[in-house]
Amino acid sequence: MGKKVKWSWSSAIIGAASAVAATAIVSAKPKDPTFHLISINFTSLKLNLPVLDAGLVLTVHVTNPNIAPIHYSSTSMSIYYQGSLLGSAEVQAGSQPPRSCQLLHLPARLNGLELAHHAARFVADVAKREMVLDAAVDISGMAKVLWWEHKFKVHVDSHVTVDPLFLDVIDQENSSELEVFSS
Repeated sequence: MGKKVKWSWSSAIIGAASAVAATAIVSAKPKDPTFHLISINFTSLKLNLPVLDAGLVLTVHVTNPNIAPIHYSSTSMSIYYQGSLLGSAEVQAGSQPPRSCQLLHLPARLNGLELAHHAARFVADVAKREMVLDAAVDISGMAKVLWWEHKFKVHVDSHVTVDPLFLDVIDQENSSELEVFSS
């Protein structure tokens, strides 16, 4: 004679709820992370006549709104002025917990020779104390939900207005586009 199995509604409900929760976690639509430039600080100035090269640190606030932690590889952010490549900022490889915010400090180098090509516009920007910079970066990495790993790529475009004298951030528009790949 077989062993009698005792039926438990509470076990069945807990099991069903766990299955629904696992399905919701796996099928949850990933959300784009957000990026917000907090500050720009000079680290070095080098006068190589007739141009000035500058080292900077960009402080960027990054939010991961997703339920999965992310791990990303190092990359470089391109910084543009009037459509010309002005310099770059280095993004080191790292990770970020789920539903969290963190500050990234990105070392950047600006080439004053490119500013010299736009000298008249730069002088006008300094006079009105508003300079528009554009930046673009592609960040690749991996997010893991339960036992599934998903590769992702985020493309971020930034349009930032700064005070060229004090490097205060006046205004910014950031857009990001997230692409997720199953592995």
